[in-house]
Amino acid sequence: MAREVDKGVRAIKAAMFGLGGLVFMVFAILLGGFLALNFFRIDVPTAHMAVLIKKTGLNLDNDQEIAPTAEYKGVQRDFLLDGKHWRDPYNWAWEIRPQPEVPQGQMGILVSLTGDNLGYGEFMARVDPTKEVLKGGVLTKGIVPGYLTPGRYPINPYLFEYELHDPVVVPAGYRGVVTKLAGPMPEDPNTLLVPPGFRGVQAETLDTKTHYYNPYAEEINLVDCRSRTYRLTADGEMGFPSKDGFWIRLDGVIEFRVMPEKAAEVYITFNDDENGEKIDEEIIRKVIMPIARSYCRTEGSKYSGRQFIQGETRSEFEDKFESVMQLECEPLGIGVLVAKITDIYPPQQIAEPIRESGLAKEEREQFLIEIKQQEEEQKLAVQQQMAVRKQELIKVEQEVVTLVTEAEREQEVAVIKANEGLEVAKSKLQAAADEAKAIEARGQAEADVVRFNNEAEAAGWARSVEAFGGNGSEFARYVLNQKLAPAYRRIMANTDNSPIMEIFRSFAPGAQPPQPSTEPAPALQASEPQSPVASP
Repeated sequence: MAREVDKGVRAIKAAMFGLGGLVFMVFAILLGGFLALNFFRIDVPTAHMAVLIKKTGLNLDNDQEIAPTAEYKGVQRDFLLDGKHWRDPYNWAWEIRPQPEVPQGQMGILVSLTGDNLGYGEFMARVDPTKEVLKGGVLTKGIVPGYLTPGRYPINPYLFEYELHDPVVVPAGYRGVVTKLAGPMPEDPNTLLVPPGFRGVQAETLDTKTHYYNPYAEEINLVDCRSRTYRLTADGEMGFPSKDGFWIRLDGVIEFRVMPEKAAEVYITFNDDENGEKIDEEIIRKVIMPIARSYCRTEGSKYSGRQFIQGETRSEFEDKFESVMQLECEPLGIGVLVAKITDIYPPQQIAEPIRESGLAKEEREQFLIEIKQQEEEQKLAVQQQMAVRKQELIKVEQEVVTLVTEAEREQEVAVIKANEGLEVAKSKLQAAADEAKAIEARGQAEADVVRFNNEAEAAGWARSVEAFGGNGSEFARYVLNQKLAPAYRRIMANTDNSPIMEIFRSFAPGAQPPQPSTEPAPALQASEPQSPVASP
């Protein structure tokens, strides 16, 4: 019984121990979660970073400012960006810092606070090109080469400092002269311009735009290449003595500018600390005015005061001034656009009488010009009238040509019609001629018929006459009696056997003609006609 009780007690103890272990485990898990959420978790907000600091590990040397690896104590090079991260608070500490931001229109310059010290005269930090600058790419202290463009960067404040600078804007009409402040020294330090990459003023200048650069490594100075106008009397009177000792004053205008391709050379030559980047005053003081005074005194002393009042000498002196200014200033990198002497003031003791003489000559020239102008106007009026006349003649000629053309056209039409009528008349005439020839032919034919008939009848008569022994009268008497015999026969029907009928019977057809008689012809024959009568 006791054994069973002991077993029951042990079972109860075992059950209590298992439940306590489970509760302990749950409590331990909850405690671990609480500790992790409150002590182990690192919440890095947006646009922030966490700088890690190692509490345990190897000690740093005296010349070390930052832990080279995570085995050393101190500030680590690695950092945490925004998000949730976990670290052991016993071994690690951290600082939440905002990420520096370079705003638009500016640039950032980094300064390395850790690394090896630079040598004498050096101020630009050396970098490892195989690593990022913000993650251990800088090997020495000093100003980091290059610049940061606008944006947000996780810059460890224990490793770097940063500065904001404005870029250089080269306006229109300007050139930017670049002077490298860091780099190797040129082989010849006495040259004005150095080869690219060497320390000194660069030959190549910057054109019009916004330029970002490191102001500790380079310096950019603006040179105004726009034209500028300067009066010779702006800083006081300007003059020279003439050949005969008279003092000649003058005034003029010079428009000049810095040649863009020589902007760097001009900047080095004429830059003065007193004027800064404004080298116009230096150019006027050192170049423009000395050359102008030298020309005026050298060339002006060759002529007398009278020659500067009028004449070709004055014009030659003024024209040559511009060419001399251009020739002398161009090798210095200064382009002279205009150089004119506007006024020359000779002494009054010689200017007044010469001026009056000149005025008289000018008036005379003016009169001559007016006379010539009037002559030209007269010629112009004549030319205008001739032009009007010519236009009228052209108009008349055009009308004549129109009328002649119309008349020729009408004449051509009339000729065509006349030719048509002529052809018709010719046709009618030919038809009439043909008809006349036909009528003539018909008449000739009819006449031939009549003639042939007459000839035939005459031939018959001739043969009949031959039957009467060639006595035509006998033949005519025969014919007459032949015509009369039938009538007498009807009249004398009852006298058929009478002697008179014998006479007529002999004229009957088929009767034998009576033999000629020696007796005298009866009285009836005396009354017969002597010419033959044609029988029907």
